[in-house]
Amino acid sequence: MTQSLREFVAAITGWLDRARIPYMLAGSFASTFHGRPRSTHDVDLVIDPTEGSLRAFVASIPEDRAYVDLPAAIEALRARDMFNIIDMETGWKADLIIRKARPFSAQEFERRREVNWDGLTVTVASPEDVVVSKLEWCRLSGGSKTQLDDVAGVVAAAGADLDRVYIERWVRELGLEDEWAEATAG
Repeated sequence: MTQSLREFVAAITGWLDRARIPYMLAGSFASTFHGRPRSTHDVDLVIDPTEGSLRAFVASIPEDRAYVDLPAAIEALRARDMFNIIDMETGWKADLIIRKARPFSAQEFERRREVNWDGLTVTVASPEDVVVSKLEWCRLSGGSKTQLDDVAGVVAAAGADLDRVYIERWVRELGLEDEWAEATAG
């Protein structure tokens, strides 16, 4: 993690903590943490705010440090969608994804864990949940090889410690059998 990215992640997670918004790093940063490194242009964070805590979070962000649009954030909360924060100094972007109300997303969020990453304490999705989430992104993107490579990296790195029973339960429930088979082939 570059120094500028580390500072940006530290700032965002600090603002989230002060606003008492639970979060977890997800996406390519989570798959890099649990699997193989790869470059990316943004940070994905799943968050679970109330409207009040979301307003407090946005209000706490110094305007000269980062750009965030309060109406977009509130609309994302209402639609259970996402909004962005852009670091004005470095150009790094964070996608803040409102946690979905469905059973997988609730369980995934409950299973998140606190880790030390390059001297920074952050909360990250579990390796199993990163796998399931990446399989979903693969399906949604029409078969993204990048997503499948991320899954393969997490599976290889976790080895026997990976809870395949948990993964395969969600693979069946979410209809991800084809993506799982392709990611684990060979």
